[in-house]
Amino acid sequence: MNVHAPRQASDPTGPTGQLATWLANFTLSTVPEAVLERARLLLLDGVGCALVGAQLPWSRIAVESVLGLEAEGPCNVIGWGRKTTAPVAALLNGTFIQGFELDDFHPLAPLHSASLVLPSLLATAEKLGGVSGERLLAAAIAGFEVGPRVGLALHGGQMLSRGWHSGAVFGTHASAAACGVLLQLDAAAFEDALGLAATQSAGLMAAQYEAMSKRMHHGFAARNGLYAAHLAASGYTGIQRVFERDYGGFLSTFGEGHAPDATQIAHGLGEHWETPTIVLKAHAAMGGLHSGLDALFDLIAKHQLRPDQIDSIDVDLSHAVYHHGWWELERPITPIAAQMNIAYALAVALLDGEAMVRQFAPERIDRDDVWALIPRIRAHHDSAFDSAGPLGRGRTRLRIRLRDGTALQAEQPAPKSALQPMRRDQVVTKYRRLTDGLLPAPRQRAIETCLLELESLEDSATLSELLAWPVASAFS
Repeated sequence: MNVHAPRQASDPTGPTGQLATWLANFTLSTVPEAVLERARLLLLDGVGCALVGAQLPWSRIAVESVLGLEAEGPCNVIGWGRKTTAPVAALLNGTFIQGFELDDFHPLAPLHSASLVLPSLLATAEKLGGVSGERLLAAAIAGFEVGPRVGLALHGGQMLSRGWHSGAVFGTHASAAACGVLLQLDAAAFEDALGLAATQSAGLMAAQYEAMSKRMHHGFAARNGLYAAHLAASGYTGIQRVFERDYGGFLSTFGEGHAPDATQIAHGLGEHWETPTIVLKAHAAMGGLHSGLDALFDLIAKHQLRPDQIDSIDVDLSHAVYHHGWWELERPITPIAAQMNIAYALAVALLDGEAMVRQFAPERIDRDDVWALIPRIRAHHDSAFDSAGPLGRGRTRLRIRLRDGTALQAEQPAPKSALQPMRRDQVVTKYRRLTDGLLPAPRQRAIETCLLELESLEDSATLSELLAWPVASAFS
């Protein structure tokens, strides 16, 4: 914690300095109730995703491997009943939240906010010996606001088109900002933290095809942001004016040749809020596939479609989603590939009537019925979607031909959960559905209450202890 007189950023008028100054002065008193409510729901959803992800097969491998290398500490590994150091807890808990493609996403600046912010906050709070729920909520909102702004400066989905795992690249800043608020950094220290976060940004999107590592990318970013904030709090300096530097700066390097827009970094701080834009997922698949799934479910409901009626399905996508969500599948595939690929997602949704946890379990992926349908599905890039800019990235058109020659078509401009954000009751229903059977009902409801009434929580240790004890496997 900074005990000296507050210091200014090196250039308070520049993008980095404006962001650092806003973070240093940020309080909940300036936040509208709609933003507060959205933040509570994002945290509840993130916790639900963590409880699902904690005991998945690849999560178990990660836990045993990482804890085999690292020391014990004061911080809980969610759903395991084990403790470790703050950076390791942030890494593993972030990996759990992103563990099954159930967590939130920002539709214009793709990242998974809860997996970046919540793990580093819980670990920092435990390291501090507990904080109030009000402080935890303020820090979370700071992280939710920063991550998308950095992403928008890099033109959001363009990062996916270029092969970067976008959220892991600009997620370090979200984590650092959130932790910095808990640590009460001044503007100069926030500038250091943002610079330290920027130099740790990374993530390659080829991990989506078969690698378990895609699940861990946001966990790496959560850990790196935690390191950045704690190093800055200790007086360790980072790159100053990191968003403005022409040589080796964050935007100049990651955005080379793509005209990054530094004005997005501090755009509308305190007036325009990004937190309500963050989408809570209705399907357990990559966010770019949700418009196609929504369009398919509409056609199924309208025409009572059955798999045996389908001759072909053609899917038109934007450049970012096409490159992120389409390649020709060859059997067998891993769950991560299934959750990233539009052909598998549509095939299993048509067969099962939903696209949730069971549809992407290994035993479901390898059944013959889905593989009989996958070859009938093809995706195409429609450049007209790209001309709409970031708002067109999620547009999807389905063109279905039935065996009797009937042609059907549906177009979805964006995921329904983006156009009509989930209400509190819908988020609670999702949380309960995901976690039913994974932990005792009283503990399940106590976690829910903690997060929905977060400002009333006296000590974050209550929430940490509720999350700590082992949970069952979602595949059991």
